Amino acid sequence: MFLDVLTGFIQELRAAGIPVSMVEAIDSMEAIRQIDLSDRDALKASLGATLVKNIRHYGAFETAFEIYFALDRAVSEEIEPEQETPPGASSGPGGGSLMEALTAALGSRDDSLLRALAQYAVRRFAGMEKGRPVGGTYYLYRALRPFDLDGVVERLVEDAEGRGLSAIEERLLREALQARVREFREQVRAEVRRRLVADRGREAVATTLRAAPLEDRDLMHATREELAGIERALHPLTRKLAARLAERRRRGRVGRLDFRRTVRRSLSTGGVLLEPKFRVRKPSRPDIMLLSDISGSMATFARFTLQFVYAMAAQFSRLRSFAFIDGLDEVTGFFSPGVDFEDAISRLHEEAEVLWFDGHSDYGHSLEIFWERYGSEVTSRSTVIVAGDARTNYRDPRPDLLAEIASSARSVYWLNPEPRAYWNTGDSVMRVYEPFSRAFEVRTLRQLGKFVEQVTS
Repeated sequence: MFLDVLTGFIQELRAAGIPVSMVEAIDSMEAIRQIDLSDRDALKASLGATLVKNIRHYGAFETAFEIYFALDRAVSEEIEPEQETPPGASSGPGGGSLMEALTAALGSRDDSLLRALAQYAVRRFAGMEKGRPVGGTYYLYRALRPFDLDGVVERLVEDAEGRGLSAIEERLLREALQARVREFREQVRAEVRRRLVADRGREAVATTLRAAPLEDRDLMHATREELAGIERALHPLTRKLAARLAERRRRGRVGRLDFRRTVRRSLSTGGVLLEPKFRVRKPSRPDIMLLSDISGSMATFARFTLQFVYAMAAQFSRLRSFAFIDGLDEVTGFFSPGVDFEDAISRLHEEAEVLWFDGHSDYGHSLEIFWERYGSEVTSRSTVIVAGDARTNYRDPRPDLLAEIASSARSVYWLNPEPRAYWNTGDSVMRVYEPFSRAFEVRTLRQLGKFVEQVTS
């Protein structure tokens, strides 16, 4: 039975994008033979140590672990939720008794009380129905809705202020209460997840709650928490990619066989071709001109494109950056070496002259400004990259200008963060730009990394 669960768990990790080899699967089985299987923390640590090789994959691992190794406890329906008193409350249900229970749970160090209140919240407020195809986020929202979690923290801190706390003591108290609130949320989430598993089975719930690795999260629709994680993953990803590209460039210096030099060298060995000679390549790094749409819908994508490409700047001989909405301005100087990236982004939004008419994307006018001001600087060494969704608000897209740029440049690439199925719908005009550029769907860090690898190879 346990072996079946472990096998399903490993299959789920692979489905979530975590590479798990056969050897690693065997290692995990050997590791859990050395622990007490009733110790859930030890089980999680053992499986994590043997199956996860990249910290960016740990979130997906945790989600799968909580599903496949959820505490298997029968869902009790013996007590009618409307008649049950919240754990920690001194009287029956109602707003006052609920806040009393929450205050008691947060203010105590009794984890069992916090867990009991979480179970009560799910029974009483989540409204879970057997067989109903609803995701866990909806049930979590309903279970937590009656609780004023932020308000209760402030009230508890205010009550403590009357006891004459110092500033540091108040801060420590607030942080401790906020940690208890996070624990309560997680306990509610775990209870919802446990009930979903009991109703639908592990595989179905795992498919619904599957969390992709950070490098595969959609940049345009990531939550604030996911975006923070993606930013943390960005720098190690670029370092790894830069090292791989540098190594490829070193190996790529050996070109095709130089037959004349090889034959000439063979004269010293009586005509035996013992030492072949090769033509030495002179690989050139491209000049990059990056044009980023920083309008409201593209702001997040532009931020990560700029951050990623600037982190890879050593792979380019020269890098110039331009921002646009319905006007265009060069912002290369904002990202000079040693400048904090957050400061550069702030300057870009405050100082760049990217507004011309009404502040809605106008690709045609932006291309016109670029060609008039900088067209003479586009040469056969230039690689021009346009990052944007090509949604023109039904204005003239001026594909003739992109054609002029393409005729002068080494190559033109277009990075579109929308799914390819959405291209050319509504006001999207990718079809008029694609004849003059190589267009890529770039919605994730992994896709962005593959693109940069292609450009610099």
